[in-house]
Amino acid sequence: MISYQKKRLGDILIESGKLTEDRLKEALFIQKQVGKRLGEILVEQNFVTEEDIIEVLEKQLNIERVNLEIIRIDRRAIKMISEKVCRKHLIFPYEVDDNTIKVAMADPLDIVAIDDVEISTGLNVRPYIAVKQSIQRAIDIYYSNQKVLSVAEELSKASDEESNELNLDKIEEIDNLDNAPIVKMIEYVIKNAVEERASDIHIETYENILRIRYRIDGKLHTISTLPVDTLAPLVTRVKILANLDISEKRLPQDGRILTKVGDKQIDLRVSILPMITGEKIVIRIINKENFIISKEGLGLKDYELTLLDKITKHSNGIILVTGPTGSGKTTTLYTILNELNTESKNIITVEDPVEVSIEGINQVNVNTKVGLTFATGLRSILRQDPDTIMVGEIRDTETAQIAIRSAITGHLVLSTLHTSDAPSSVLRLEDMGVQRYLIANAIKGVIAQRLVRRICPNCGQTYEATPYEKEILNIDINEELILRRGKGCAYCNNTGYVGRMGIYEIMEVTKEHRDAILENKSADILKEISIKHGMRTLGQSCRRLVLEGNTTVEEMLNITYDM
Repeated sequence: MISYQKKRLGDILIESGKLTEDRLKEALFIQKQVGKRLGEILVEQNFVTEEDIIEVLEKQLNIERVNLEIIRIDRRAIKMISEKVCRKHLIFPYEVDDNTIKVAMADPLDIVAIDDVEISTGLNVRPYIAVKQSIQRAIDIYYSNQKVLSVAEELSKASDEESNELNLDKIEEIDNLDNAPIVKMIEYVIKNAVEERASDIHIETYENILRIRYRIDGKLHTISTLPVDTLAPLVTRVKILANLDISEKRLPQDGRILTKVGDKQIDLRVSILPMITGEKIVIRIINKENFIISKEGLGLKDYELTLLDKITKHSNGIILVTGPTGSGKTTTLYTILNELNTESKNIITVEDPVEVSIEGINQVNVNTKVGLTFATGLRSILRQDPDTIMVGEIRDTETAQIAIRSAITGHLVLSTLHTSDAPSSVLRLEDMGVQRYLIANAIKGVIAQRLVRRICPNCGQTYEATPYEKEILNIDINEELILRRGKGCAYCNNTGYVGRMGIYEIMEVTKEHRDAILENKSADILKEISIKHGMRTLGQSCRRLVLEGNTTVEEMLNITYDM
């Protein structure tokens, strides 16, 4: 054991001038009441910062700092110390070297923690200091991953002992065996995905490895790589849970799993696609809480909320939400439907698939196998005395024409289109065979939208904008401009971003718009008219978020290129 470990944290902070004796006494009194670590209490009471503690220990005791996000983690070290011990002492083992184990610690002066590790491992401990959040994050990721790897090892042993052929007689037995390795693996993968705010889980094989990735804030991140022979039992288990045909390996299959993670009811949409290396699984995670939100929760500015209220107050006509896949269109539609959902209205939707069940709204699921398409569903809905109709997507001429005629004949119709901006939706409908005079009479408003990543609140920092960034933002190159960006930390998985927010372009269709549509004016002319009437473009909306410090120029450029 190293001699400086006998020094006490409070004394060191007082010697360095970071802490007063009175505050130390107060913190020690609180410690007796709550039983927490002294360093944790000092930070909670704002007596010192976590950075103060790290700086003092580095300079005065030569305890090195370690960044767990960028170093290579030795899995042998993880196996030597249990997750329970790591969480108890807020430590993380990351390397074994001869008779020494290197351990990242929130409090490297914690003698009890060091003794526990030395007794359990039989090795000398070399303590390093690390940020508390980075240690917690490492425990969450690597110990969960270690569990998955342990399960994979169990599966590999089982496959060595048994035939590779699937024993259909044992499927029911496997399904009911809650402690079976593959059951534990699936549980870990799904639970971790929900906790990491993932929207999708990708499970795929490449030659000799199986890779598991999560899509978080629109980007895919590799979570784990496993032996390739883990795939077969994993696919079988997912098929069982999703009520799919386990013997069918040549055709794509789609299914659904309803499960609970904590107190959250989670809907999982499963897609299985045969690849040359084996079947690929994509599981979409649908959390009702993410779909049913208030208008204010969409992130709309006051003037945008006013525009949205105006176009949704119409009792007839069509309102379109446009944008690429994954831009939040369904969330916007569901939010509008929730606002319109009253006892006095009959609201019917036709969706592919129904994302979330909403009480008080009649929802139809498209089923092309039996001939129930958007168009046929829409025709039948018109005979159900609807006030408001939502069509999940206008994909073809027939659906477009029925939707427009429904809007003209006294119904409020909501739907989505794939266009780059709001004015282009008029041309898109025309391309689908709808005549301009029908479009002019039916359309009440268009909402174009995208999602941009939000700067991490934990590691966001200011910096002086470069000349290139000023040019992008249309700011004079000689003018001082301070922007924000995330440097990357444990909280944001070293990406600099946490979560996403919407940017919007809301076009209210006025008489001037209708005249321009009837006169065959271009989308550019419609855009000019919209801006004159108060519309902010997607680019302008994103620029505002950059200048407010909510997102980055990089995200703004992604939106610009997308358009």
